[in-house]
Amino acid sequence: MPIYDYKAYSRDSKLQRGIIEAETNKAARAKLKKQGLMVSEMTEKSTSRPSNRGQIPFFGGRVSVAEVSMLTRQLASLVKANIPLVECLTALVDQTENEKLKVTLSQVRQDVNEGSSLAKACGSHPKVFDNIFVNMIEAGESSGTLGLVLLKLADLKEAQMRLRSKVRGAMTYPVLMLTVGVGLMLVIFTAVIPKLAKVFESMNKPMPPMTRMMISISDFIMNWWFLVFGFCFVAGSMFLKYIASPKGRPKWDSFKLKVPIVGPLVRMIAVTRFAGTMSTLLGSGVPILTSMLISKNLVDNVPIAIAIGNARENITEGQSIAEPLRRSGEFPPMMLHMISIGEKTGELPDMLRNVSVTYEDQVNSKIEAMTSLLEPIMIVAMGLMVGVIVISVLLPLMDMTNLSEH
Repeated sequence: MPIYDYKAYSRDSKLQRGIIEAETNKAARAKLKKQGLMVSEMTEKSTSRPSNRGQIPFFGGRVSVAEVSMLTRQLASLVKANIPLVECLTALVDQTENEKLKVTLSQVRQDVNEGSSLAKACGSHPKVFDNIFVNMIEAGESSGTLGLVLLKLADLKEAQMRLRSKVRGAMTYPVLMLTVGVGLMLVIFTAVIPKLAKVFESMNKPMPPMTRMMISISDFIMNWWFLVFGFCFVAGSMFLKYIASPKGRPKWDSFKLKVPIVGPLVRMIAVTRFAGTMSTLLGSGVPILTSMLISKNLVDNVPIAIAIGNARENITEGQSIAEPLRRSGEFPPMMLHMISIGEKTGELPDMLRNVSVTYEDQVNSKIEAMTSLLEPIMIVAMGLMVGVIVISVLLPLMDMTNLSEH
C-alpha cells in the first residue's frame, strides 16, 4: 500500500506535516479530511518501480540498528502468536515512527502480499536489512522456524548494539586525541615549518637529515594535498568494494582470523554466535541440520561458515558434530570437547549454551583489555610524533644559537 507525504492545515490554520498510508491519493486525502485537515500538498513516497528497488525512496534520515532490533523482536512476537505475516507487517507499519523504516516496511508488506517470500522482500532493501538478516529469514521460512529465527536475530542485533556502545565509549578519548594531534601536525606542517624553512635556508648551512625530511613532508603536503586526499578516498573505496565482493570477502575474513590479537577475538565472536544459536534452536526442537544451516548464516565469517557447512554435510552421512568441526581447524578445542560430551550425554543444547556464555564473557574481557590499552598507546604515539617534529625544528635553531654565541 502506498505511503504519502503530506502538508495540511488544521482547523485553527496551523500547518502540519506527516505521512499517511492509503490505497490511492484520493483515499489519503479523504482520511485526512476526516481528521479535520485541509491538504495543501501530497506526494507519494513508496514506489514499486524496479529502478528504485533496494533504495530508500527519499533523501535524509537513516534506520538504526536499535530500530531494526526492535522491529525484529516485535515481528517475532507476532509471528509466534500465529498471526498472518501480512497482518504482522501491517501492525509494524502502523506503529513505526521512522519515516524511512515505515516506507521500507510498507514495500516489504506489499511484496509479501503479492506472493514474495519475506526474505526476498527484505533483500530488496540492503541498506536496512543486511545479508545476515536476509539469510536467516530465508532459513527460518524454509524450516518453519521463522519465529525462533527472528528472536535470535533480535538477540544478535542487541548484542551488536552493546558491543558498539562499549567500543564507542572506550574510543571517544583516543579518537579525540587523534583528531587534535592530526590537526596540530597539519598546522605545524602548513604554517610553522614553511616559515622556519625560509630561515633555515637563509643560514646557508647544511641542515640535519631529520629537519630536511620534515621540510620535504611539509612541501609535499602544501603542494600535493589534493592528491593525498584523492588517493586515500579512491584506495578506501576500492578496498571496501573488494572485501564486500564474492572473491575478496573470503580472503579478508581469513586474513582477520590470522591477525594477532584481533584474530582470536573475531573467532570468539563467531564461535559465540554459532554456539548460542545452535543451543537456542536445538533446545526448541529444531532439527540439527536445520539448526546448523541457520547458524552457518549467522557467524558472518566465510572460513568458519564453510567449516560449519562441511560439518553439516558430514552429519548427513552419519558422523558426529564434533569430529568434522575438529578437522576444519577453525574451532577451539574446549568447544569441541564440550560438544563431544554433549553428544554422548544427550545434553548438547546445554553444553552449547555453556560454551556461548563462556566465550561471550571472554569476548567482553578482551574488548575491555584492548580498549584500556589503546588510550596509553595513543598518548605515547602522539607524544613521539610531536617530539620528532619539535626536535627536527630545534636542531637548526640550536645551531643558530651556537653560531651567535661564537
